[in-house]
Amino acid sequence: MKVCIYASPGFSEIKKYVTGVLRAHEINYIMCDEEINEECDFVFVIGRDGDVLRLFLLNPNLNKPVLGVNISDTASFLTEVKISELSSAVNKIINGEYSIEKHVRVMATTDDYTAFALNEIAIFPNKSATLMEYELWIDGELVWRDYSDGVLVATPLGSTAYAMSAGGVFIHSSACVLEIVSVNSIDPSRRPLIVSCNSEIKFRNISSRFKPVLIIDGATRKTVKSDIRIIKAQSPALLVKINKEETILDKIKRKIEQSKDILDLPPSAKFVLKILEYEGELTQKDIVDKTFLPPRTVRYALSILLKKGLIRERYDLSRDARRKIYFIPKTRKRQ
Repeated sequence: MKVCIYASPGFSEIKKYVTGVLRAHEINYIMCDEEINEECDFVFVIGRDGDVLRLFLLNPNLNKPVLGVNISDTASFLTEVKISELSSAVNKIINGEYSIEKHVRVMATTDDYTAFALNEIAIFPNKSATLMEYELWIDGELVWRDYSDGVLVATPLGSTAYAMSAGGVFIHSSACVLEIVSVNSIDPSRRPLIVSCNSEIKFRNISSRFKPVLIIDGATRKTVKSDIRIIKAQSPALLVKINKEETILDKIKRKIEQSKDILDLPPSAKFVLKILEYEGELTQKDIVDKTFLPPRTVRYALSILLKKGLIRERYDLSRDARRKIYFIPKTRKRQ
């Protein structure tokens, strides 16, 4: 067995620990850069959920099973194995005590751009709280013309991410469907729309006072200059499942518990919280750069999240003692 290791920049001590675990189990390994070109049986992603998303973004045709290992001693939706449990997980893989789940991915194309997403593809104006006009077409048929803060297309896996924060529904991971969610539409009757994963989704005549941007899995952004076409990607994501005892009902309960505190948050606060979940610890400037939200909006969102106890702050003593770092406490991640 051979393993490709894809790890976040830095964390040299954690990398040493991971390679030590693999050597102890007599497993061949290789450190991989952004593109997985090596022949291997598994890809281990050492980091956070955002690193798993980034791996699939950079490798649209990846057909290797991926195991997400969280660098903290907590587990999340895409990095279900805690770093402290890595040795046990490797042992289970060796003994065949695992399963491989196939998850739908989506592909978005414009006149000059193509991108792949595991969770969702979103379209928003590049200035927060600004209305955007667009038409939604499904398989060549006009479904609606909408005015909203934005719109997103989520996979079943992504239905528990930003889509749920925006009012979407929980979709079973094995369902071959896609979810379209209008974010804060001025039409109060606008509800999430579920379509077949084999449907062709198009967004036409997109306009706003500020340039609309295409956002891929909350990270990569591209200014929209034409209509957008979204279809199911040819290659699904293959995720290694170690903890078989967790049922879909357990996942629903866990997500509901996590969602209780955020249902009444303004969209900007939900967005910032989701970025912190994906990326880990960030400064205010980092959040502004990743979200394109105005600094004043980010400060407001952070103040709300701090007040509700959903995030915490600390000073960056290693670089600038005046600069604060914001993060999600472990007690919330365990829910």
